[in-house]
Amino acid sequence: MDQNRFERLNQYRSMWVLVFFDLPTDTLTDRKYAAKFRKDLLNDGFAMFQFSIYMRFCASRENAAVHIKRVKRALPKKGKVAIMQITDKQFGMIELFHGQKELEPEPPSQQLELF
Repeated sequence: MDQNRFERLNQYRSMWVLVFFDLPTDTLTDRKYAAKFRKDLLNDGFAMFQFSIYMRFCASRENAAVHIKRVKRALPKKGKVAIMQITDKQFGMIELFHGQKELEPEPPSQQLELF
């Protein structure tokens, strides 16, 4: 197996990008911008983790940088947005609970990368 191919699939190299946000929804215009921001995240392959937290698996740090750049371009004028990157290894150590019952994290969906 090609060493570069193995390195691309390494849990320390693949990344999760998490976007946290708190956007105003007081006016119709505010709600429109908040909805557009969420839609932009979904269109870029992010999935809702919680109501104001979206996440995306990226096969490499370079791929994560591309998606972070897209999030930054879609930032609304108002509100707070934070972007965090963690390795797949770190994400694998997450403990999830629904009520008091522990849940297993879902494995990342397989995504076709063209570039």
